[in-house]
Amino acid sequence: MTFPLRIMQQRQTTTRHRAQRTIAATIAFVLAVPALGLAHAVVFPRTSTPGAYERYLLRVPNERNVATTRVEMRFPLDVKVISFADVQGWQIEIQRDSASRIVGAVWTGSLAPERFVEFPFVAVNPKTLAQIQWPAFQTYADGQRVEWTGAEDSKSPASVTTIAAALTGAPASPSNTPFALACAAFGIAILSLGLALRRR
Repeated sequence: MTFPLRIMQQRQTTTRHRAQRTIAATIAFVLAVPALGLAHAVVFPRTSTPGAYERYLLRVPNERNVATTRVEMRFPLDVKVISFADVQGWQIEIQRDSASRIVGAVWTGSLAPERFVEFPFVAVNPKTLAQIQWPAFQTYADGQRVEWTGAEDSKSPASVTTIAAALTGAPASPSNTPFALACAAFGIAILSLGLALRRR
């Protein structure tokens, strides 16, 4: 084997290995994106319109090694909650103030590790533009309690829904950010592979 041919083969092997590492890393990121969406107690949709009768969904993951046994949510004053859906395996206690207004809800049940549960409810949005914060509290079987009430950049942020005027022909929907990130990551992987093959 001549020296130039050996150098060329070594370069081709190095290029293949780099492409494989890039694709593997990108695939790992894409697979991790759905998990990012489950990392906190989140209320969907993340955007809605003023005055709408919206179907909301509180999604709670179990991020620890013991079961979640209690989930509590307190509702903002400018949101009127009117009904709840039954969730199999969970009991709900509706909390009201002296005027019989629904101000909170407590769900009790058992959520195993590496699982999540969703609690649907219907509420009437405020008639003006707003940022709705949804304070939630998660209690585990060993007594640990996580308060999802912090700022957006904190370790335990409160979920936020933006109430804004709807764009014409574009109804409000749950956040598509995780899906968009996955598509972007996939595109980067294809581009990296193309550049690697081109260099080869």
